Formats: sequence, C-alpha cells, structure tokens
Amino acid sequence: MRLKTAALLVLLGLLTMLAGIGQLTFWAPSETVTASVPSDTKAAPLTVIDQKLIALHDGPVKIKIQGEGNFMVATGRPDDVDAWVGKTAHTTLTGVAADQKSLEVSSADGEATAPSPAGSDLWVSTEDASGELDYTWNPPADGEWSLLVASDGTKPAPSSISMTFPNNATTPWAVPLIVLGIIIILVGAALPFVAKALSNRRRDGDDHGPGKGEETTTLPVQPPAADTTPGRGTEKEGPALRVTVVAAALAAVMVGGTAVAAQATSSPQPSASSAPAAADGGTPVMLESQLQRILEQVASTVDAADAAKDAAKLAPRVDKMELQVRTANYKIRSTVSAYEPRMPVRATKLQSSVISTKRDWPRTVFALTQGEGNVVPQVLTLVQLSPRENYKLWGSAPLQPGTNFPSFPVPREGTEPVPASDSTGLAYSGNEALGILGEMLTNPESPNRSKLADGQSSPYIAGALAYQADTVKNGTSANFKFTHTPVTNQTVVLRTADGGALVVGRLDFAFEGTPKAAGDKLLLEDDSAVFAGGKETTTGMVLNFAESVAVYIPPAGSADPMKLVAATRGLVGASFK
Repeated sequence: MRLKTAALLVLLGLLTMLAGIGQLTFWAPSETVTASVPSDTKAAPLTVIDQKLIALHDGPVKIKIQGEGNFMVATGRPDDVDAWVGKTAHTTLTGVAADQKSLEVSSADGEATAPSPAGSDLWVSTEDASGELDYTWNPPADGEWSLLVASDGTKPAPSSISMTFPNNATTPWAVPLIVLGIIIILVGAALPFVAKALSNRRRDGDDHGPGKGEETTTLPVQPPAADTTPGRGTEKEGPALRVTVVAAALAAVMVGGTAVAAQATSSPQPSASSAPAAADGGTPVMLESQLQRILEQVASTVDAADAAKDAAKLAPRVDKMELQVRTANYKIRSTVSAYEPRMPVRATKLQSSVISTKRDWPRTVFALTQGEGNVVPQVLTLVQLSPRENYKLWGSAPLQPGTNFPSFPVPREGTEPVPASDSTGLAYSGNEALGILGEMLTNPESPNRSKLADGQSSPYIAGALAYQADTVKNGTSANFKFTHTPVTNQTVVLRTADGGALVVGRLDFAFEGTPKAAGDKLLLEDDSAVFAGGKETTTGMVLNFAESVAVYIPPAGSADPMKLVAATRGLVGASFK
C-alpha cells in the first residue's frame, strides 16, 4: 500500500507540475491584445483618442489607422485637444470593451467641419500619412496626452482604427501549481522511507511494552478493508496520511501567498507617461521643443517680410505693437532709403525660455534670443489669443546694456502668471511699474524716480530724456509736450524665480509741438513727413511712437528698486494739427 500511495502521489505531482508549466507555455495568454473601432461607428471630421485609453496599459501601444487620402495624427495635452476640437462634431475613443476585441466609442454632435489642424502650435508632434499609418505611441514628456486624428477638417476622419496593447492577463496559478507538484512528488518519493521508519519505531516500542511475567498474545492481522475499528490496521496508513496532510497544508500556504502576490502584480500601475498632470494652472503651456519650432516660424516670417518690405507677409505670425512698428518702418524705408530697419528677429541663439502655466487663453511666453544681426539679446513676447490661432509676436525689445535678464523657473515647470493689476507678493503691480516708468520718461524730476534703479543713467531712459530736452532747447519758436502712457491691454506679467516678476508691455509716446506765435513754423524730419504728408506746419504737429519695454519688479519686502531690463521705440505716425 505504501508503494501504491507513493506512486499515485508522484503521478499526481507530475500532472500538477505539468499543469503549471502549461500555463506558462502552451496555455499562456497572448502577449498583446488588439481592439478595433466598431464598424458601425458614426463618421465625424475629428477623432480623439482619449488619454485614459492611451495610458490604460503599461508598455508600448501600437495604433493602426486606415483611411482614404491624406490624414494626420497630432499629439497634445488633453485640455489643448479638447479646446481645439471645441464645438465640432467628433468621435472619442475612451476605452476597451469587456471582450478585449473592440474599443469603446462615444460620439458628440456639433459643427460639421473644422479648420485643418495641421500646423497648429498646440501640437507637440504630428504624423502625416496617406491611406494607412502604423503608429507607435511614445509620450513626448511626463503628464497626460491625447491624440487627434483628422483629414483636413472637412472630410470624415479615418474610422478604421485598431490599437494593440500589452496583455495584462496573468497566470497566478502557474508557479503555485509547479511548486505544489514538486512538493507532492517529493512527498510521494519519501513516503515509503518515512512510513518504514515510523513502523520500526512502533515495533521497538512494543518490544519493551509488556512487563516481566506477562503473557503476550499475537492477534491475526486483518486486511485493511475489513478493519473497521481503530487499531493497528489503520496505524499503518497513519504516517502516510500525516505526511500528506502536512504537505497539503504547506502547499495551501504557498498557493495562498503566491496567488496574492500574483494578483497584486496583475493590476497595471501608472507609467511615468501617464502620471497625472499638475493641478490646473501648473502645467506649462508648451514644451521647449514647441517654443523652438514656433520661434523658427516667427523668425522666418519676419525675415521674409523685412526683405520684401511687405507688411502683408507679417500677418501669419506678427500682431499688435510689433506689426504696427514694422509696418510703419517699411513705409518709411520705401521713401527714405537711409532709414534704419528694425532689429531682425532670431530664433537662435535661445538664451532663456519663459513659459507660462496659465492654461486658459490668451497665453503668453517670453524668449530671450541673440542671433545674427542682434548686437544685444532681445526679449520676444509671443501671445496666442485662442486655441485655433497660432502664437504671434507682439513685441521685441533689446536688452539694456549692462543688464542681466532675470532668472525664471525651468521651462518644464513653467512660470506663474500674475494679473497686471495684482501686486500680491510684489513690490508693485505690473500696471504700477509701467505707470512709474511712463511718469519718469515724461518728467525727469518725477517724485517716483527712486523706485526705478539707475533712472537717469539707464541708456534708454537717459536717451529719451536727452532727446526731449534737445528738442525743447532747439525749438525756440514752439512749445512742446511729451507723454508716455501705458497701454494696459497689452501688459503681461510673469513671476521670476526669486518671487519677483517681469512685466512686459507697451507705452504710447506722444510728442506734440505748437508754434509760439503766428507765422512760426515747425519742421519735420523726413521720416515723420512720410506720415504727415509734408515737412512743415504753422498749426502744430503730433508725432507718435510705440515703446516696447520690460521692467523687473522685486518681491514684496525687498529694498531693491525696479529695473528697466529692455526697451526700444519705433515711429508709428505723425500728423498736423
């Protein structure tokens, strides 16, 4: 019986172990699962692949897209993709169905068409294709990402989409079955020896059992099947049963522990790419790679317009003050050949990137660049007014000689914006800072002059005040008035690394002249005459300049004054009274 039981245990162990090995080999689940968009999905001009679906599984996600003609896949932050889609009808792929074969889809009605998403500044990257695209998703940076699939915005987006994910299905019983099988085999192999040892021990005990002079009676051995009461017949099986029970208990413990461990590892953990984005307002509005691409496009646009002296060429990438100043510059240079052109805009060398974390619109970023034709670095102000518009250059100003650009948080963390009217944590609000600068430029004896460092010795301030003083000195037959007024709707404030802030904005510089007596004349320079339509007047004149400035504001409690970081001006108009 011991040999039969041992043989059965060894056979049972082999079968158990083979079952575990089978789960790791020929019964193992597929390494990947592929789910597709249902064939009856409603067509729409845009398709969004939600970030939750992309991050559903660890490991690479392969996407196969088939459609008619040309289409593109764009990568962007989820809120950027949603903002660009707006009210356009679209389809969203949100998850994987329970059968693991189809993708869950939701449809939203709306506008039948949209502009082409190609070329949008919101996208970190794009993939263009014709007919078919095999695309492997790789997150461009930490945080959440969504994908936008579209043709040209007027045609239906490709609807044949399948996604292949790593299969998270596990075989939690594989290792426990192998271990249990080995234990059962060992128990079966050891059973005859253990049982024999126990039997010998009992016999040794029986030899010493009867006392001296006692009689010993040998009972006939009964077959195990006929023995129905506890006795020596059942004791022969005792050792085997006890060993088996011990093995079973040990196996149960191991199975339980291994199963728990296996179960714990079967749930996918969020990868670095799917980590939640920072709280609202904490995620930079772009990556540095996006900023570099945008700067290159802006610089190329400005170069082409400057070369042709054609303001119409500026429209795609230039607006507000920069558009006005360069348009005026082209007009003057078309008549006055010796008139100096504006400083060229360069994308390189990019010395500093100041990227806002303000995720609603308008959005603003600063860039400090110095390339060919830039004697000193220049501060560029780029603004995006709405999701479907691209960033445009609003202003450029050369850094003041001897002035250092403030330090800002690293681009990947972004910079906190500050409302222009808010002085929380600052010595002054952005509006107050520009007001003090305008007052100092208007009146050299301003009572606030001590609030701005090196007011008189700043190259720009000193130059402006000298220009005004020389005009008054040389214009003995006229009365002059100078005003520098902040344009509040073009003021942007971003906080610096030390808790201060940099305010970038515009001042309107008006220069008025009126003859002192009847018959007195005022003479205009050639550049002003281009706008006024003549070179002399007996009624008076007004010259208009746009000033682009950047002022550093120290943090609240600091004893340091403000500092003019960058400044320039350009003539934008002239007229007779």
